[in-house]
Amino acid sequence: MRIGDVARRTGVSTRALRYYEEQGLLSPERSSSDQRTYADSAVERVELIQQFFTAGLSSRTILRLLPCVDTGTSTPEVSQLLEDERDRITAAMADLASARDALDHMIEITKHPTPELCPGLREPAWSPYVPAEDRRASDG
Repeated sequence: MRIGDVARRTGVSTRALRYYEEQGLLSPERSSSDQRTYADSAVERVELIQQFFTAGLSSRTILRLLPCVDTGTSTPEVSQLLEDERDRITAAMADLASARDALDHMIEITKHPTPELCPGLREPAWSPYVPAEDRRASDG
């Protein structure tokens, strides 16, 4: 099967298939005219690679996992690798949640601005915020 056939059957671009080959994830044969030819099993392999990418794994990590897929075996190192990847993704999700919460706070400020949180509302603008009760105490 030629590269365009694999691309059509998997929904992956030919450029991606070449990248997979560069990374050692996919190994096509070469014809006498140096064109890539793929076994029918390449379709399943590409679909598996796509699942790994969807799970957030890098091509380097996928390359480390493929021998286990090929042999149908696993090792404690592979299990640890996957757990480490899960922990990395969990940490990234926590960072994104914090960023979302900060953005929610900023959205709330834009909906309900106060002099304390919005320097443009201060008199004069951009001066340090002093609550009204503190201003009265310093005046008297």
